[in-house]
Amino acid sequence: MKTAQNRLLRECALDETCAYLSGRHQTTHFKVISNASAEYCDHLVSRGWRRFGEMFFRPICAGCQACESVKIDVDAYTFSRSEKRVMRKNRHIRTFIRRPSMTRTHLELFIAYHRYMHERRGWEEQPVTPENYYTSFVQGHNDFGYEVLYFDGSRLVGVDLIDILPSGISSIYFYYDPDYARLSPGKYSLLRQILMAKERGLRWIYLGYYVQGCPSLEYKRDYRPQWRLTGRPDEQEQARWSPLE
Repeated sequence: MKTAQNRLLRECALDETCAYLSGRHQTTHFKVISNASAEYCDHLVSRGWRRFGEMFFRPICAGCQACESVKIDVDAYTFSRSEKRVMRKNRHIRTFIRRPSMTRTHLELFIAYHRYMHERRGWEEQPVTPENYYTSFVQGHNDFGYEVLYFDGSRLVGVDLIDILPSGISSIYFYYDPDYARLSPGKYSLLRQILMAKERGLRWIYLGYYVQGCPSLEYKRDYRPQWRLTGRPDEQEQARWSPLE
């Protein structure tokens, strides 16, 4: 899978404070890859990697398997009554898909969302600069990365960063206007991803990691049927996924 199109710039492992569970440390394997192809990104994502910009990463903590890679089975997914209500509540919201970009409005919305999550869930406040936004969400999109913009009239109220890959959609990051929290925008954006995957004939929504005990990630278990990755397969290994009961 390492072709001229998938140029590995740097690979390393870092030990740092765990981003998901308090009082723990984590070891994270990083790859910085220039010009990754959609097929190679799909190959890594299906083996538990996540992409932000040109950086791919996954946890490799010794003796800990708390981070579980999960994906939604789109073919078998049916919308519940409550999910249909969420879609009806948002029927006035327009969506527009395009390549990832960065504007002043993007940055202001991103900052407002993180301020809201700091107050609501105690997220650590981190400085947001055009440079770190660009390297995380715009750089490295190549021919498979997109942003789905959510508008109420002319007002940008949400941004959903996704990768559209051969086997499914990889959900990267979603942020929204806190004034619209009553409309369940996070849930709505994921339901829109499922609809998009159904329309495109894609089998999976890759949700990244579920970590029991992490409030920001526990919502992922609500979306069934769902499959879980077994272990941390190497690139040369077959990825083994099994359905969750």
